[in-house]
Amino acid sequence: MLFSRRSIFSRLLPGIAGGAAASVLPVSASATTPVTSVQKVVYHLSEPTRVNFVLGNIKNHIVGKGGPDKVKIVLVVHGPALEAFASSKANPDVRRQIEKRAGDGVAFVACVNTMKAQKLAASDLLGGFDVAQEGGVVRIADLQQDGYLYIRP
Repeated sequence: MLFSRRSIFSRLLPGIAGGAAASVLPVSASATTPVTSVQKVVYHLSEPTRVNFVLGNIKNHIVGKGGPDKVKIVLVVHGPALEAFASSKANPDVRRQIEKRAGDGVAFVACVNTMKAQKLAASDLLGGFDVAQEGGVVRIADLQQDGYLYIRP
């Protein structure tokens, strides 16, 4: 089998060019720098039928990230779901889950507009709830602007 110089050059050129191009491409900072920052996430809950599901997702999220020190979670509750967190109406399972997640550092936020509509005061809610005076959806948007990832299970 005889090769001409031209055919050899034409076969080698793409490989040489590709190797040269690869050697000058910048390496992504994320490829060489380990991610050590704490993930920030805001969970959005408004449906009462999804309360246990969302609390379970939050628990699984914490476990999946390797513990509460690896993730910062805020649960913002508004609409009909807020009633499930009223002290007088919360079932024992929800109470236990709230206590455990609060121990994991999860922040709970109630929408002031929903509280007014449901005639609830902060003292009527399970312990640990902050009140979003600007409204639940505004708090969610503010958290997203501050770099929180949005999840609505």
